[in-house]
Amino acid sequence: MLDAARLRADFPLLQRLENGRRLVYLDNAATTQKPEAVLSAILDYYHSTNANVHRGAYGLAIRATEAYEAARERVAGYLNAWATEGVVFTRGTTEAINLVAGAYGRATVRAGDTVVVTAMDHHSNLVPWQILCQEKGATLRMVEITEDGRIDLSDFGLALERNPKIVAFPYVSNALGTVNPAAQLARLSHAVGAVVVVDGAQSTPHLKVDVQELDCDFYALSGHKMLGPMGSGALIAKPQLLETMPPYHGGGEMISKVWDDHSTYNKIPHKFEAGTPNVEGAVGLAAAIDYLARLGPDRIAEHEQALARAAIERLAQIEGVTVYGPRGPRDHRAGVVSFTYGDIHPHDIATILDQDGICIRAGHHCTQPLMRRLNVAATARASFYLYNDLEDVDALAGSLVKAGALFGYVPA
Repeated sequence: MLDAARLRADFPLLQRLENGRRLVYLDNAATTQKPEAVLSAILDYYHSTNANVHRGAYGLAIRATEAYEAARERVAGYLNAWATEGVVFTRGTTEAINLVAGAYGRATVRAGDTVVVTAMDHHSNLVPWQILCQEKGATLRMVEITEDGRIDLSDFGLALERNPKIVAFPYVSNALGTVNPAAQLARLSHAVGAVVVVDGAQSTPHLKVDVQELDCDFYALSGHKMLGPMGSGALIAKPQLLETMPPYHGGGEMISKVWDDHSTYNKIPHKFEAGTPNVEGAVGLAAAIDYLARLGPDRIAEHEQALARAAIERLAQIEGVTVYGPRGPRDHRAGVVSFTYGDIHPHDIATILDQDGICIRAGHHCTQPLMRRLNVAATARASFYLYNDLEDVDALAGSLVKAGALFGYVPA
């Protein structure tokens, strides 16, 4: 496993106390903490490089543009993008998927067409497709999940019999930790002529991702879930698809020429980056990628999976706790552990754990269709990252037992 104690020293916020206790941050699926290297890169940008990009002929603007475009190259290299111009900077996964739905989807989906999603999708990979299908008179087909929290491949096959235009799914479930067979799903979808959109919000920070190996068509990611700043992210796409898509936003930078009544558009990826971009976000994201690359995504994945296995084992020993998602010893799952504890509301669990300095998430995790299939309104969720260790697992389990005693939980 990684030396999490040493790595925590790189994260200023993790040095603080929470309610007089050592901060145990277990809400990494929501957002991650930022290492000093990322904070310094952002501060250095503003100290030495700040200017608007792509528009100035003076030296400072040129250096700012070079920093911005170097970040694009860093993202492209880390995910093995088809080309650097296939990397469109966005505010995160949500905007990236909305971009695909709003540009590619509106241009290609017609009445009677089908868009396929799954019952474990985050709302960000569901609501944009709902809006598109309602607007176009298309059908949204939701693929069911199995009892142990996987995409039901039999139902997926039935959905593909409709010859969908678009198939969208998460690489990793934010609520269950399930690692889906993304390459297999993409291959099956392409076989019926569908374009594949992968929600990579929970996979990019935690796994080695090669978009060419996945052979999806669009891949969306959020920088803030992988040590980068909030408001940063990217859409990774096959350039030929971006070339054919209409722009998503209108304004500066995305144009080539503007007449009184029409315009022509800039080359990709700039066609999709209207207005002043989040340069500090791109610079910070590049620094985050450098940090992750030094550790190695495979080592990070192994570390998180070990913590998830340990957490599931510990929580399963607490009578009344139910853990959701794949549970087998050989299951490949991310470091996300969602659970309920008898009839104690997850929000109450989170409040009690917070008194011990432990940060977890409680709620529906923007996956309400999934929660209905689990027959719960909400779960508590602990999500691990590279700076967590077995001491954090022990703290979680110990505080959970205290919560049960406090609420007088009596097993049925």
